[in-house]
Amino acid sequence: MAKPFGSLLEKMSPERRERVEEHAQSMLLDMALQEIRRNRHVTQQQLDNSLKLNHAALSEMENQSDMHVSTLRSIVAAMGGKLKLIAQFPDAEIVINQVGSAK
Repeated sequence: MAKPFGSLLEKMSPERRERVEEHAQSMLLDMALQEIRRNRHVTQQQLDNSLKLNHAALSEMENQSDMHVSTLRSIVAAMGGKLKLIAQFPDAEIVINQVGSAK
């Protein structure tokens, strides 16, 4: 019989749970960027050309578990967008302006 994932997490060490969470967040980021790219009708080749990278380098960037804000900003800009960083709290959302702008 299948076990609930929560019961498996409870048995993991804190370090292992952190690694699982980092991996999950990385996968969500990869999917989100891929979905954004598809939604914007931008091919991988177009993005590679815009960023002046080869496909392998772009793929490596997208698969990083902890992407720099500047890297994410460059990818979003290459798709024609602007990155906006927002801190969400239970009672407010605050736009963070200290991340600079794309060059």
